[in-house]
Amino acid sequence: MIAVDWGSSSLRTFRLDDRGKIMEQRRSDLGVLTCQGQFERVLQQQIVGWNDPLIVLAGMISSRQGWVEVPYVECPVTMGVIAAGMMNVEAPGLPNRRVWIVPGLICRTVAANATDVLRGEETQLCALMAHADSMRRIVCLPGTHSKWAIVEGGRIESFFTVMTGEVFDLLRKRSLLASLMTESLEPLDREAFRQGMAQAQKTGGVLHHLFSVRTAGLTNTLKPAQLASYLSGLLIAHELLDLPWAEEVRGQSVHLIGNPALLESYRLALLELGTAVEIHPETLAAHGAHALAQHCGLLHPCAA
Repeated sequence: MIAVDWGSSSLRTFRLDDRGKIMEQRRSDLGVLTCQGQFERVLQQQIVGWNDPLIVLAGMISSRQGWVEVPYVECPVTMGVIAAGMMNVEAPGLPNRRVWIVPGLICRTVAANATDVLRGEETQLCALMAHADSMRRIVCLPGTHSKWAIVEGGRIESFFTVMTGEVFDLLRKRSLLASLMTESLEPLDREAFRQGMAQAQKTGGVLHHLFSVRTAGLTNTLKPAQLASYLSGLLIAHELLDLPWAEEVRGQSVHLIGNPALLESYRLALLELGTAVEIHPETLAAHGAHALAQHCGLLHPCAA
């Protein structure tokens, strides 16, 4: 089969064998927002030479801006319910192919009077559930909008979204703070990052603490090349400290899923809090798509 992780800004395709092992993979910047109205053609180009009949897509491709809007599935949810929510789509430009799209999830149980949604991360969580026991696990998927989820008893119990990545990017590039700092965060300055984390644990709140980025630059307490790392530590620490499961995270264990470059800051922050970390690659999305296809019988040649 072919698994596709199609986000807002990127497109990753994976060719899998019968057991779900990745044989080949490709990546491009042709995200959903770039390919409006051309999804079939773009997908056809991305899988040239791959003749597998089954294609399973996940991510923002199932959103209102995607190929077809697939209704959210309500948490708590099992893999079987997610699989049942998958939608078959017509693809005349992809003859002899069966194209299915994975639904996103909706959660109403964590924050009072607030609704949370995700699209794409559910496949990674399904892969984790498929190869784990029923113990309670806290999972973090860092990104533009970081997702935190509780997986337990073969179900995704709940999840929580934090816009840390987007806020960091906006402040680093477009705010008054940006004029004081160099644009790049690489390499991460660990000492400045730890100082940002320490500041977040003082009184004052995040809006006051953000101004400390400016004063640190104006007073030369930190160099311009250190300020982005300080800001990152500040924001990620606030994210961790304000989680609904903040007390549970401290001193326990967290599963991190994603790109190594994104994970490093979270790994460092969690270790600073005394939390053990288990790392999983972003390719977990492909394994989750395979697990869902297997769960609802789509891997059988005659499945429709």
